[in-house]
Order: sequence, then structure tokens, then C-alpha cells
Amino acid sequence: MSPAVEEVRLSLPHIELAAHIFGPEDGVPVIALHGWLDNANSFARLAPKLKGLRIVALDMAGHGHSGHRPVGAGYALWDYAHDVLQVAEQLGWQRFGLLGHSLGAIVSLVLAGSLPERITHLALIDGVIPPTDKGENAAERMGMALQAQLDLREKRKPVYATLDRAIEVRMKGLVAVSREAAELLAQRGLMPVPGGYTWRTDNRLTLPSPLRLTQEQAMAFIQRIACPTQLVVAADGMLAKHPELLERLPFSREQLPGGHHLHLNDESGAVLVADCFNRFFAIP
Repeated sequence: MSPAVEEVRLSLPHIELAAHIFGPEDGVPVIALHGWLDNANSFARLAPKLKGLRIVALDMAGHGHSGHRPVGAGYALWDYAHDVLQVAEQLGWQRFGLLGHSLGAIVSLVLAGSLPERITHLALIDGVIPPTDKGENAAERMGMALQAQLDLREKRKPVYATLDRAIEVRMKGLVAVSREAAELLAQRGLMPVPGGYTWRTDNRLTLPSPLRLTQEQAMAFIQRIACPTQLVVAADGMLAKHPELLERLPFSREQLPGGHHLHLNDESGAVLVADCFNRFFAIP
């Protein structure tokens, strides 16, 4: 979407991650985290429109061109948060902002609540806290997750005969996206295999979480956040369906027209989100 995009690979002590870098070298440091089963191209429309920021948009572990976790490892929220800290260490960023969409917003919030002294800004798109559950359901959920791990051995990724077919399926996924959005995600997400194309994403990303926080535990992360926070709520997205949660949040909040991927689906949505975040990051 912009000629001023740099592709980099970050060799962390435990995994190699791919990323896109946007903006001037002396810009405000920001790490951008995409949603579940997406990749760094989630920010291809938005990032070039954000002013004065040095944005490192990661392919999160198991996504896009980044490495997969070793056999026996998983993809817990705290593992993603650790990845982000390792990226910041490699970049020499003691303090930095976070820009997150969906799962990336959840990881951003968890990190900002865990180590509030490290985070300068928190910009969230249609995501806040992780899905929660009652404590008494913990054992049943653990059993379901363990069984799903066993069953995964028999599952194989779908193979699509053409790129066009893969893009069409992505458009109609769990969260529908526009064709242009699906094409952007496919650029980093698809790979050729015998018989056609399949997604690069790690199969383990589809496993249910073996442990969910209680509502009280999730809200504890929010209460520890010390930096300015701006939440964009998509009018036709996920958070708009939970007004009771939104009313409990002590964040600046702006509802914008569009679906869950409003920052990626079209130019008009990206402009609206960019206008909101440019005002936010410009606050002294």
C-alpha cells in the first residue's frame, strides 16, 4: 500500500519473527499486533496513514512469515506478550506504544497491564480483554482442550486449487472481510503446496485455550494500565455487542462505522481509524 515499507526478520532467542516497518526512524516507537489468523498486512492500509510513528507490525508467532512454536509448545496470550518484549529488547526500546487489533488488542492490553511502566500508548481496534469464563468451568475446559490437542494429529489443512478460491474462502471466514482485505492477508498468509495453496498458519492456532481468566482476573489487567488508551469500536464488529463491558472501561472510546476489520476492509475505514489514532498519538 506504500513504498515506504521495510520487510525485516527478527531473530529472537526462542523464535524468528517477520515484520513490516513503517514510518521515520525517529518516530514514536510502536509495535503493532494483528488479529487471530491474520498477519502484518492487517496494517497495510492503516500504518502508512499514521503520522510520526515508527511502527513495527509483526507477523505474530505461527502467522504469516514468522516461525511456528516448537513441538509441544502452544500459543497462550502470555507467550505472545513475551514475544513482544523480546522484540522491544532487540530494537532497544525500553518504552514503546502498542497498536492492536482483535487478538492483538487483547495481547496489547495484557502486556500493558502486566508491565505498565514499559508502555507509553495503547491503541486498540475492536478488542480489549480475552474471553472469560467462570472458575468452576476450569476442569471441563481443560479436558476439552487436551482432547482437542490429541484430535489435531488427524487434521490436515485444506488445500485450495487456486489463489482465487483461497481468497474467496477467507472472505467468508469466521469473521467476513472484503475481497481487498482477503487479498492483502493472502499475500503473506498463503503458500504453494502440491495441488494448490494452503495457509501458512500453524494448525495449533485453532486449538481452544485450556485456561480462561475469570472476569475479575481480566479486569485486573485493565485496572493496572497507566498509559493513555484509545479504543476504536467497530459499529458492526464484536465489541459493540457487549455494551455492558464497554461501559466498565476507563478508556477513551470512539465508535466508527464498519465491521471487525474496519481498518483493513476499505480506504474509508482506514482513514477514519487513522484520523482517530493520529489525534490520540498527537496528545502530549
